[in-house]
Amino acid sequence: MKHSITIANLDEIDSAAARFLEETAGRNFIALYAPMGAGKTTFTSALCRAKGVNPKEISSPTFAIVNEYLTPEGESIFHFDFYRIKRVEEALDLGFYDYIDSGALCIAEWPENIEPIIPEDALKVSIEVRPDSSRVLIWED
Repeated sequence: MKHSITIANLDEIDSAAARFLEETAGRNFIALYAPMGAGKTTFTSALCRAKGVNPKEISSPTFAIVNEYLTPEGESIFHFDFYRIKRVEEALDLGFYDYIDSGALCIAEWPENIEPIIPEDALKVSIEVRPDSSRVLIWED
């Protein structure tokens, strides 16, 4: 079944993130597919806030490749940015399977750069930018 959530503007992103987490509960690997500037990091930040992560601790892992955030309950969230990855082996060298086998929520930006090792049960989410600058999240289960 195909699902979508429209985010008309940034004022709606937190409620959209909360709704997305409700609708995708139990999915531990979220792969965000979108062009540069579509809002992958912004949406990931909203997802982390919805899980209770301190907003001051959330940042883009563009250079670090992975950031770990903790929820108030002490649960880890791993935020990946594979933009700079050129070979799948680079992700493996970071311990990619250790992260995904941890059971923690993993959110990946630029997953197309590691497509061969993305878990089969990954939730693949497209972010489309509309002419009016709204965003639409689209996924299938």
